[in-house]
Amino acid sequence: MRIQLAQRSEADELLGRSPLALLVGMLLDQQIPMEWAFTGPYTISQRLGHDLTAEEIAAYDPEAFVALLAEKPAVHRYPKSMAARVQQLAAYLVEHYDGQPEKIWADATDGKELLKRLMALPGYGKQKAQIFLALLGKQLGVRPSGWREAAGLYGEEGSHRSVADVVDADSLSRVRAAKQEAKQAAKAQPGQ
Repeated sequence: MRIQLAQRSEADELLGRSPLALLVGMLLDQQIPMEWAFTGPYTISQRLGHDLTAEEIAAYDPEAFVALLAEKPAVHRYPKSMAARVQQLAAYLVEHYDGQPEKIWADATDGKELLKRLMALPGYGKQKAQIFLALLGKQLGVRPSGWREAAGLYGEEGSHRSVADVVDADSLSRVRAAKQEAKQAAKAQPGQ
C-alpha cells in the first residue's frame, strides 16, 4: 500500500521508503493539520539535501536545526520545541536502535511489546504510540500477534479515527469528520 498522509506525492514517497521520516511525521502531528505534519520530514530532507538519518539529526547543532525548521515555510507552528523533540527522538534511535527505526518493530514479539517500545520514544505518549502502531499494522503490514488490541480503538478494522486510516482524500475527509463528531460529543458532556 502506498502512504498518502501528506497528500503530496514526493512527501508521501519519502514516508513510504523512510521509517525515520514516518516516525518524525507522526511526532510532528500535533497542533497542526496532518498534511503539514507529514510533509515536515520531506521539507527537512529537502533543506538538508538528502534523506534523513537519525545520526545526522542527533548530531546537528541545536540552534542550526531550529533555524532549519523555522525557515519559511516553517516545518511546524512551534519550530523551536519541535526541533528539540525531533533531535531527542533521533538521539534515542541512535542510542537504542543503531539509528534504524525499523528495528523498533522488526523483532517485537507481540503488540504489547511493540506498543511499549513506541511509548518509550521521546514525544510519543500512549495515544500517539497506539496510532503509530495502528498505522504500522494497517498500512505497512507490521502485525505482531495482538497488534490490533494493543492499538486500542485505532486498531479497529474499518474505523476512521486517525492517520492510520488515511489512504486517500476520501478517507482523510472521513477521519476529519469523525474527529469533529468526537469533539462535539466531548463538548456536549456535562462538566467538560
